[in-house]
Amino acid sequence: MKIIRKIQNLKANGHYALALIEDNRVYISGQFSIDPKTGEKKFGTMQEELKQVLNNIELILQEAGSAKEKVLKVNVYINDLDEWTTVDKIYSDFFAEHTPARTITALAKLHFGFKVEIDVIAAC
Repeated sequence: MKIIRKIQNLKANGHYALALIEDNRVYISGQFSIDPKTGEKKFGTMQEELKQVLNNIELILQEAGSAKEKVLKVNVYINDLDEWTTVDKIYSDFFAEHTPARTITALAKLHFGFKVEIDVIAAC
């Protein structure tokens, strides 16, 4: 098992790994809109936060020897179900022709007040 604890300034803020690689799979913990260069939280519109989260996931996938085309399962947590269409559009632009399994769950509140959090399982 290989544990990824930090990539640039992306890191776990509790007792968990940023990502874990086991049996040719990478498991990425829930990601928020964090600037990987500075480690600063980037609050914005759903669209802005989601794009940052997806970019961070792509960065982690690359570090793990994977790619967005190898993503198997995505869990998306949003704070407003009315944003589902926006989320689906940005998500589909990011993944293009690739269509991993996905769940979108609306929650009343996400940590730190973010609008979106995503965790991923991918092949390596």
